[in-house]
Amino acid sequence: MSWLLGRNRPQPQQDAALAGGSDDEDKNVGKELSKAERKAMEAYRFDSSALERAAEAARTLERSRHAGEALELSKLQELTRQQEYQTKIKEYEAHVEQAKVEQKRIDHEERRKTLVEETKQQQQRAQYQDQLSRRRYEDQLNQQQRVQEENLRKQEESVARQEAMRRQTIEHEIEMKEKNRLKLLEHEMRVKAKVDRENRDINLEQIRLKAQEHRTTVLESIKTASAVIGAGFDAMLTDWDKVLTAAGGLSLLALGVYAARGATGVTSRYIESRIGKPTLVEETSRFALLDALKHPIRYIKRLTSKPTDALQGVVLNPKLEERLRDIAIATKNTRINRGLYRNILMHGPPGTGKTMFAKKLAEHSGMDYAIMTGGDVAPMGNEAVTGIHKVFDWSQTSRRGLLLFVDEADAFLRKRSSERISEDLRAALNAFLYRTSEQNAKFMLVLASNTPEQFDYAINDRLDEMVEFTLPGPEERERLLRLYFDKYVLKPAAEGARRFKLETFDYGNTCSKMAKICEGMSGREISKLGVSWQAAVYASENGVLTEKMVIDRAQSAAAQHKQKMAWLSEHERLDHKSVTGGKIE
Repeated sequence: MSWLLGRNRPQPQQDAALAGGSDDEDKNVGKELSKAERKAMEAYRFDSSALERAAEAARTLERSRHAGEALELSKLQELTRQQEYQTKIKEYEAHVEQAKVEQKRIDHEERRKTLVEETKQQQQRAQYQDQLSRRRYEDQLNQQQRVQEENLRKQEESVARQEAMRRQTIEHEIEMKEKNRLKLLEHEMRVKAKVDRENRDINLEQIRLKAQEHRTTVLESIKTASAVIGAGFDAMLTDWDKVLTAAGGLSLLALGVYAARGATGVTSRYIESRIGKPTLVEETSRFALLDALKHPIRYIKRLTSKPTDALQGVVLNPKLEERLRDIAIATKNTRINRGLYRNILMHGPPGTGKTMFAKKLAEHSGMDYAIMTGGDVAPMGNEAVTGIHKVFDWSQTSRRGLLLFVDEADAFLRKRSSERISEDLRAALNAFLYRTSEQNAKFMLVLASNTPEQFDYAINDRLDEMVEFTLPGPEERERLLRLYFDKYVLKPAAEGARRFKLETFDYGNTCSKMAKICEGMSGREISKLGVSWQAAVYASENGVLTEKMVIDRAQSAAAQHKQKMAWLSEHERLDHKSVTGGKIE
């Protein structure tokens, strides 16, 4: 509609002059005004000529034949503007609705977050309440335990006071009885001394008479015996038949004595080989008459016992346990099928379970076992050969098969080429080699040594299998500590011993700590540690074993082990590598 108002028509000259004058005035009045400010001022400036131009344009439009079309076009433009306005209104309403939906979503999210936070707070509050109730319960339990311990302590103190009073009463009674007995004895001695002083002359006279009678009796006996012996010699010398009879009787008597001695020796050797045990054998599971008479209950239990697991109570490395289990199964089947037994060498540091496994192996296989020590051979001197033959002869008589375990075998089975050994010990070694030259179905040979490198080559040639027993590792030490803690601590405490109580603590965690402390210790040293725990309880005032006492004993045992290792000389370290687990520090 700008053409209606004449905005697009060219301005008259006067308008231009006026506009120019106006511009000049504006430039003079407000040179500092900006272009935007001048445009704003022109927009709000009233122009009277515009109305005239509009009226003229309206008249021209009325006279024009396109007036209707222009009106329709203006209406159409107005309707388009209204539709655009309605569209903008709807878009605005849609934006408002979207904003409401977004606001609802935000409110819902806020409520959800609020509910989640409230749920968390309720859970935390419930957990806190649960912790408070648990603490109250634990406090009640601790209070009850303290009350019980206090009551127990008071009872023990009361019992101790009563025991002390009873002991004092008994000691007083014993003291009074002793005083009365001494007074009575003193009185009796005085009376006896008085009677002896009064009867001294009578006693002396009786002694004289008894001595005279004894002297007379002895003289008469001598005279009678001399007369009889003289008469007998006279009669014998005069009669030769009696002389020959006496000589024959004496000869027969001597022959009977020597025959009895020989028969007794043969019988004793037979009994020793069948029932008794040789001198070199220190311990055996075979039936021995003297040992059975000394310990009948032990032999009855041994006869009624059943075969057990070869590794029961033995804690070793898993790979070593697997290998020993294979040996145990093979030995048992060898005995059942009456096959030839294999000879085994078990070497390693002392206290690692070699002797224990040998006994368990015999029990598992259903065999008898016999234990001898190599150190007992050398002191026997020239009788060592006979002793070794007796051991092997005795082994051949076992019906169940015998496991002969030689501990510290390197004591007499040393190298003949480099070691300086006596002739007796060399002869004993040769006898041992002769009796073990072939595998046997009657006995199984098991040697144990801490220094297997000192064996003679002929001994190594007779070994079928060698097993190394190493020091227990961390897991084995923990298993051993748990085993001996249960054996020496938990079971005595559970049996209710009078002076054996145990403080409540985490036993498994404590054993894990001690396994790290006891590094390098053998199974025997760990078992001794279990005995030291009992000693700590018996030495305490209240008879209660605490965690601190257990840890202190373990640290003390570890320090003693380190001191023993420090005492080893350089020569001992080179000869006994197995003591340090094969490491030379």
